[in-house]
Amino acid sequence: MTDQRIEDLNIVSCSRLITPEAFKRLLPMSESVAKSVLNGRETIKNILERKDKRLFIVIGPCSIHDPEAAIDYGKRLKALADRVEDTLYLVMRVYFEKPRSTIGWKGLINDPHMNGSFEIEEGLHIGRRLLLELADLGLPLATEALDPISPQYMQDLISWSAIGARTTESQTHREMSSGLSCTVGFKNGTDGSLAVAVNALKSVSHPHNFLGIDADGHVSTVSTAGNKYGHIVLRGGNGKPNYDSVNIATCEKTLREADVCPYIMVDCSHENSSKDPALQPLVAENVTNQILEGNQSIIALMIESNINFGNQSIPENLDDLKYGVSVTDGCIDWETTEKCVMDMHEKLLTLE
Repeated sequence: MTDQRIEDLNIVSCSRLITPEAFKRLLPMSESVAKSVLNGRETIKNILERKDKRLFIVIGPCSIHDPEAAIDYGKRLKALADRVEDTLYLVMRVYFEKPRSTIGWKGLINDPHMNGSFEIEEGLHIGRRLLLELADLGLPLATEALDPISPQYMQDLISWSAIGARTTESQTHREMSSGLSCTVGFKNGTDGSLAVAVNALKSVSHPHNFLGIDADGHVSTVSTAGNKYGHIVLRGGNGKPNYDSVNIATCEKTLREADVCPYIMVDCSHENSSKDPALQPLVAENVTNQILEGNQSIIALMIESNINFGNQSIPENLDDLKYGVSVTDGCIDWETTEKCVMDMHEKLLTLE
């Protein structure tokens, strides 16, 4: 007999999720964590407005798959952050959601056990517990805002968010970003063009009305005031880098003409390092030299870094995972990270 249904033909199941309010009651933030988050947001805004002359660096694993290793990394990063605080403000990458061009592991929230079980609610709990522990160290935290629902569960702990190259052009992500409480960086398109990011910056600064959920999990009309703290992130594109002084000058001109935030973050990974993580310190060195030569528009860097170098495929037996090695994009190791950051710090001290 022919199936006569007209909806949900490809829906296998639909499970109710804990509401954001109930979730936060289970995993509340302490006063010290709230202070850490607010301080992180305020510091980044002050850097963006040039009230604070330091650079901020969003640095850490490409994605988080092992909370234990993430805490290990966070403790190392906090110690390093304290050493370089005169010139640099270090913000830890804590990315739980990964966009996929076709298929693949979508991140710790979507599939926390990396076995196709998709225990999303458990992934949310693991993720929030990790954010709380890292924030309690005094670290400001960064993530990619990918799913339009998950911010209700996590964004109260985030000091800086990214919108990726694949989603910068998305109306859904521009609307969502207009309501986020933190600074948002929009990456240039995967083809290297600046137009999609510039248009996103224009959009995000304005109020929006769209469908979303409230704290009780009810589908709602969400009205935003607009986010005045958006900026561009240069990550290269179409196989070419865009962090050199000529591309930076072109970006500056484009931003001025569009009358949007004139400040730039350089992503040292992706095409800017020819997708070779080992080249990231060279990108950071080049950008540092541009600043020493008088550049005023570069206010931030992004670096993919982990405890150990490179990346690995997810093995069938998860016991075979190498500790502190990325399962997504390749990263530089901790020793290289420390040297890269300290080299930047020592050079920037000469500007004092």
